[in-house]
Amino acid sequence: MVALTYPFHEAAVRALRAGDAVSVNGLVRTGRDRFHKHFADGGKLPCDFRDGALFHCGPVVVKNPDGAWRVVAGGPTTSVRENPYEPAFIERTGVRLIIGKGGMDARTLDACAKHGAVYLQAVGGAAAVTAHAIKRVANVYFLEEFGAAEASWAFEVEDFRCVVAMDSHGMSLFARVEAESRRRLEALISGDARKG
Repeated sequence: MVALTYPFHEAAVRALRAGDAVSVNGLVRTGRDRFHKHFADGGKLPCDFRDGALFHCGPVVVKNPDGAWRVVAGGPTTSVRENPYEPAFIERTGVRLIIGKGGMDARTLDACAKHGAVYLQAVGGAAAVTAHAIKRVANVYFLEEFGAAEASWAFEVEDFRCVVAMDSHGMSLFARVEAESRRRLEALISGDARKG
């Protein structure tokens, strides 16, 4: 398990390899569809993402009686929707960690390699468990404009477990699984089960 603590410097990120298990600690900010579209349309970002983490997440957040926010569910959302925006976001902001589920495309993989970022796969379907790693809501941006699920939340996380799915060296677990699946399918179709 590799411990990563904010700020996430390029050298530490480039030392990661696809398949590494990581524990993310410190500041993580969320951003989904409306956030990415706002950025793509030239909208101003509310904070500096350099050496930071962007989490594809639409959390369920409630206010405690004392007025503090509490995250009830904080699982990853499907990242593929952000493919049109992510390469430019990585290049222009200097973000180091993209966290989500389901993988991203070759353009994002190339941007990770060029600019020293990684895509981390968080566990899908366990949003309540993931919320336990979120210790505090440090801030929220675009709440009125975008609504709670699409707002950009700033979370303080502790031991947020992920797997490096796309590294900064051009390796992708998703591409690896796809290639292996194709090889096995071809073996089954050809009738040569020994290849599978």
